Amino acid sequence: LREPGLNLRVVQLFRDPRAVHNSRLKARQALLRESVQVLRSRHRAEPRGPARHQQQHLLLPPGLLGGGRPPQPQHRAEFFLGGALEVICQSWLRDLLLARRAPDWLRRRYTQLRYEDLVREPRAELRRLLRFAGLTVPPALEDFVLNMTRGAAYSSDRPFLISARDAREAVHAWRERLSRQQVRQVEAACGEAMSILAY
Repeated sequence: LREPGLNLRVVQLFRDPRAVHNSRLKARQALLRESVQVLRSRHRAEPRGPARHQQQHLLLPPGLLGGGRPPQPQHRAEFFLGGALEVICQSWLRDLLLARRAPDWLRRRYTQLRYEDLVREPRAELRRLLRFAGLTVPPALEDFVLNMTRGAAYSSDRPFLISARDAREAVHAWRERLSRQQVRQVEAACGEAMSILAY
């Protein structure tokens, strides 16, 4: 970022962790391997030596809380997805705290974007991002971002299919699909980052 020969800019995208968890559960089999890799990254990053006294809020499927037993095969994917989301939220929190204390040279080259803001005001957020990057906004790009966030359908059975959809529906879909226990677990694991991001 400080290399004078580069004009590097960083845009960090965030999304409500409850919505992230809902989406990850929907695509649980497709994300199983990725979730295991994320959990392994936490293990590699933990310092060696005495155990840290840090509360863990591992996101477990119903019936596993306090059991201390490995997850049953039918719950394994949700177990790994929940644990990976916890690691992701911890990483977000580190990034958010770093950005708060960042020197001016970093603040000029870093910005944050909430998915929900992009979905609600796609043109305004696109203009803000391109202005941050020093780029102009071609009308065709404005039309494209509006089309991709205002499509007729909400979702598809193929979670990684890129298509026009009504992304505004995706913002609050977690309210209908996650159980109260799942919502409480996400909020416990991700609460600090959610607070900073005004979720």
